[in-house]
Amino acid sequence: MKSANLGYPRIGLNREWKKALEAYWSGNLAEADFHEQLKSIRLRHLELQQKKGIDVIPVGDFTYYDHVLDTAVMFGLIPPRFGWEGADPDLSVYYAMARGSREAAACEMTKWFNTNYHYIVPELQSVSPKLTRNRPLEAYREAKTELGIKGRPVIIGPYTFLKLSKGYDAGQLDSWIDQLLPLYGQVLRELAAEGVEWVQVDEPILCTTLAEADLQRIARIYDRLVTEAPGIQLMLQTYFDAVDHYKAIVSLPVHGIGLDFVHDHGRNLQAIEESGFPEDKLLGAGLIDGRGIWRADLINKLESLQALSDHVSLNRIVLQPSCSLLHVPIRAAEESALDAALQGALAFAEEKLDEINVLVKSVRLGYEAVRAEVEAAERARQVLQQSAARNSQRVQQRMADLSSQPTSRPDSYGVRKQGQQKRWNLPLLPTTTIGSFPQTPEIRSARRSWRKGEWSNERYEAFIQEQIGAWIRIQEELELDVLVHGEFERNDMVEFFGEKLAGFAFTSNGWVQSYGSRCVKPPVIYGDVDWTGPMTVEETVYAQSLTSKPVKGMLTGPVTILNWSFVRDDKPREEVAYQIALALREEVEALEAAGIGMIQVDEPALREGLPLKREHWPHYLEWTVRAFRLSTSTVRNETLIHTHMCYSEFHDIIDTINELDADVISIETSRSHGELIESFEHYSYDKEIGLGVYDIHSPRVPSVEEIDAMIERALRVLEPSQFWINPDCGLKTRRQEETVGALRNMVEATKRARDRFAVKTEK
Repeated sequence: MKSANLGYPRIGLNREWKKALEAYWSGNLAEADFHEQLKSIRLRHLELQQKKGIDVIPVGDFTYYDHVLDTAVMFGLIPPRFGWEGADPDLSVYYAMARGSREAAACEMTKWFNTNYHYIVPELQSVSPKLTRNRPLEAYREAKTELGIKGRPVIIGPYTFLKLSKGYDAGQLDSWIDQLLPLYGQVLRELAAEGVEWVQVDEPILCTTLAEADLQRIARIYDRLVTEAPGIQLMLQTYFDAVDHYKAIVSLPVHGIGLDFVHDHGRNLQAIEESGFPEDKLLGAGLIDGRGIWRADLINKLESLQALSDHVSLNRIVLQPSCSLLHVPIRAAEESALDAALQGALAFAEEKLDEINVLVKSVRLGYEAVRAEVEAAERARQVLQQSAARNSQRVQQRMADLSSQPTSRPDSYGVRKQGQQKRWNLPLLPTTTIGSFPQTPEIRSARRSWRKGEWSNERYEAFIQEQIGAWIRIQEELELDVLVHGEFERNDMVEFFGEKLAGFAFTSNGWVQSYGSRCVKPPVIYGDVDWTGPMTVEETVYAQSLTSKPVKGMLTGPVTILNWSFVRDDKPREEVAYQIALALREEVEALEAAGIGMIQVDEPALREGLPLKREHWPHYLEWTVRAFRLSTSTVRNETLIHTHMCYSEFHDIIDTINELDADVISIETSRSHGELIESFEHYSYDKEIGLGVYDIHSPRVPSVEEIDAMIERALRVLEPSQFWINPDCGLKTRRQEETVGALRNMVEATKRARDRFAVKTEK
């Protein structure tokens, strides 16, 4: 039995990749030096996997920004607005697609299935595909030449790539398959000519809900690919869930099938037990969790391996993670600052490779050869399970009484709105922002100094108040209607709250990639979650004292905290969400008691947690709505509850958005060029809504005319009395001049819209 990996974190142990990208973008790193730095990181990762004893090492999973963007550029799928003329695309074109430029808006960005990783959405309209360069071949050659590693090239499968793309009608899907298959065939033939034996073709789309027409197309694709490149063996890799149409998938004319045995709810193993596994294929057995950070239950994994071996001979099993290790930090062994019980239960990318080797060793050498390692892992897991952090009597009592907790506001939205209008008296098309303002190097430096003890609490608090005061003045000068305090005291919208709630822990270096160079260090929910005291009241009340305009209290919602954290694996996620919701409710009540009458509870990650299979959606949406309403349902009628969601397709969960019963919801539409607005042409939404009118992830400042056009489009389907105007997300990653310029244009566009509506009203 062999071991394999499916992909490795790109960012480097100390985020060297992120730092190189940002240095290059800022002009502080020459392009030649940039290429060399990324090559060094890339080779170091390959060498580490080799030293860990992994038999099959992936190549081509490394990227300069995003692997989906790489595939689009490799096939010349570059929208005309980027001015590409057909040669090998240079970095300026590549990064313009990812980040935008002064001349062109960036491509849309959304989540990779139900993970916290964002990919750049390929745009297929007005383009003709052609192979610009064979990136998997380049990666294979480099690994072989530099390190003597004959890696397994990784490529996104045609069906996943097309289903994640936009810009074509459903009736054009077969045409696009026909256009791309020869290019995939060319890539594979060139790899075969180089001596490549196996290629990993990632098709996670196979774990979603598929129709018969999908299965027919998939069969046609792989019939064609094996014909196009007869010298290549294809490992068809699925992950994130079970494959529903098991018999059809394992009957495809490929040479191996990779299945997820961690997040499949036991269905992949059940399918093998009921239907067997083809004798002419390898089984990629994803037994080690590629998305979670907890040490594996190795006893259970050995039992699963034994169950598999009853149906598949061991020499046809390749033991691997359930998916790419892109989604986990790199090394848990360095987290010595954590409580020993917690650290002992962690496994990051490097440790997961070790766990794979333990399982492989148990087959090659027998259980006695790994007994000590298996028993040590089990002891570590039990120490955490028996800790006080996982056995809070207060939290467990509240959960036992959950059915008696209120999950709806005292009155309907129609009744609430009357009191809210009387209290706030806002103008038509009120303007606001989503919450955060630029986190300058000065702010980050101050936070580091305070955390290191170099600054006293008093000095740091005075600094934060100075930042709040400056931005309250800026917001007033810009004539925004509803203000925010700016969140200068917050490092991350989830980490900040986790640091103040019981049951959370924080790593020193547990970084993962979110999008591009944006890395996050997710909190670790390892114990029972509880409120320990006010978290946001002081800064919000201070900001409100500086202005007569309303200032929103800013909280991160329970589902987003859950979905953007590494969550304990001994309880259902639903139960952990309710624990968080009850803790946040106490913060909502504290803000209201302090006189804050607008409270925003952000849920940008609600939709991204949707299960891959539609039959599981209703249960997920039911408990996420319940969690949100647990946190927001005890406030008075005149208190305005806002929420915010970003970078997702919402048209199929508009009912759920309505059920949240938030008074105002702001939703991103800028990168999707207003496509969400079309949903409201077919849905009667009775509450207030802010459609983000410009993209904050791009450094470009949108013109007044651009924003005005977005507002005008929205007002065709929304009543002006419903519509708020705001950016599409928080502004912490932008520079001050970009932020002020964009907000000034947003306010000016709003004034134009108000004037137009006033003229229409007079007529």
